[in-house]
Amino acid sequence: MNATFFLSIFALYIAFLIAVGWFVSRRQSSGDDFLLAGRSLPLLLTVGTTVATMVGTGSSMGAVGFGYENGWAGALYGIGGAVGILLLGVLFAPARAQRFSTMSEELAHYVGDHPLVKKVVALLIFVACLGWLGAHILGGSLYLSWVAGIDLQLSKLIVAAGFAIFVIIGGYHAVVWTDTLQALVLFVGFLLMAFFALDQVGGWQGMLAAQAETGSAAPLAIGLVPGVSLALVIAVGVLATPSFRQRIYSARSVASVRRSFYLSGILYFGFSLVPAVIGMCAFALNGELENRNHAFPFLALQVLPVGIGVAVLLAGLSATMSSASSDAIAGVSVLVRDFSTRQSQTTPADGIRRSRWGLVVVIGAALGLALLSDDLIGYIGKMISTIMSGLFVCGLLGRFWPGYSWRGALASLVAGSLTSILVMATVNSFWGNPIIPAVLAALLAGVVVSWAYRPAASVDKTDMESVDQRAT
Repeated sequence: MNATFFLSIFALYIAFLIAVGWFVSRRQSSGDDFLLAGRSLPLLLTVGTTVATMVGTGSSMGAVGFGYENGWAGALYGIGGAVGILLLGVLFAPARAQRFSTMSEELAHYVGDHPLVKKVVALLIFVACLGWLGAHILGGSLYLSWVAGIDLQLSKLIVAAGFAIFVIIGGYHAVVWTDTLQALVLFVGFLLMAFFALDQVGGWQGMLAAQAETGSAAPLAIGLVPGVSLALVIAVGVLATPSFRQRIYSARSVASVRRSFYLSGILYFGFSLVPAVIGMCAFALNGELENRNHAFPFLALQVLPVGIGVAVLLAGLSATMSSASSDAIAGVSVLVRDFSTRQSQTTPADGIRRSRWGLVVVIGAALGLALLSDDLIGYIGKMISTIMSGLFVCGLLGRFWPGYSWRGALASLVAGSLTSILVMATVNSFWGNPIIPAVLAALLAGVVVSWAYRPAASVDKTDMESVDQRAT
């Protein structure tokens, strides 16, 4: 495909997203409006932005590429994501009633609003947001570089600038509306690609026959433990990713966010096989791609009519931008709310201005991380295990165990990160990624330290439990 032609179409698409973002967000009057859409998102928009983020960089680039290399194991990304979003609705939807603005506020609340816990968690969450955002920039740039035939580093700059403009202009209102539009493009594009690809390789049997020699047609070709680790690391990523918490805090009600997560999880579970099928069909057509992350754009150019191919290629870039925009908002929320000491002294207009400058800082830092890596699934697995295993345990124990203390929370954070680093340096090949030992170590450390330093009185969690019962 002609690089100039595709880049021109991409520029027009970005201009359209900017126009939509400006139109839906022109009445913003405060930082709360800019970062949380006024805490009034209806069911449809919450489902749209959730699905768009889940059917995002990981599915369009990571899961398809993993399916290209490992067959049906490519479905594990979707299965893990579906489990994660369903559990998020079951376990944490009641957090909406507490009017939290950031995940660090929520986790600190579970241990008596201890200031040290809030600051440490805020730092880890900020790093996690940068990590996710860097993954989305990396995924989009790998995609754009292959399609347009341009330098990878230049592609990273283009992708980062592409979503940064409409997010900085429109804030979270722009994110949820453009995500919802992109979700429609993504679903249609993926299904069309799977249909045409199967036809090109001779149907279901032709696709499976191409995998037979490598053994990747087996459901867990990568092995049981690495397969479970991959699904679990994606589920933990959803349960501990700040951008998904952002959906809870910005939704209209507890019942609304819970229904939206259930619907999103069911849709994503059904979708989980599609990236694996696309990857396996790409392998059947060409088993010698230099980079597995190129499987999705290769297939779009190989099997689709030109018009549909361009639409699907834009859908792939939409995937990366919809995921990136949500994580950018979550990151700047931490920056301006948890690290700032001037919130009470600012006017509503100042809140919007500071949020926009914060987005410039967050996206610029994430771009710096993306410039240092070129392997998407490996990047995601290592980042989640090291940074987010402890955050997941803090949320789980804090939400459901009254005896969990601030010392236990800090122990969980430290133990999860150190264990992940140790596993990566020693026995990572056995586990596939460090998420299982990292989560177990964080759980054990949190329980042991909390028991050893039992507080005189624990935080009362009956408020969230009563909300949970009413919502159910």
